[in-house]
Amino acid sequence: MIEKVEVFGRGCPKCKQTVKILEMAISELGLNVQVEKVEDLTEIVNRGIVSTPAVAINGKVVISGRIPTLEEVKELLSKEA
Repeated sequence: MIEKVEVFGRGCPKCKQTVKILEMAISELGLNVQVEKVEDLTEIVNRGIVSTPAVAINGKVVISGRIPTLEEVKELLSKEA
């Protein structure tokens, strides 16, 4: 069960696009989960993320350093749902 989806990044266009893709995938899958944006550099570093945008599902970083595709996100979310 998905309890938390996070996007790590400082608000750059790539990070914003990643948020949009996640929100589209969540909507298409009919899931009831919010996307949390983490922009605090200290927290990003403390989570071991060296390249953004990064995506974590239930605390586990599953994508880092690139914009995921819609299909990729849907597959990752389906595995956790």
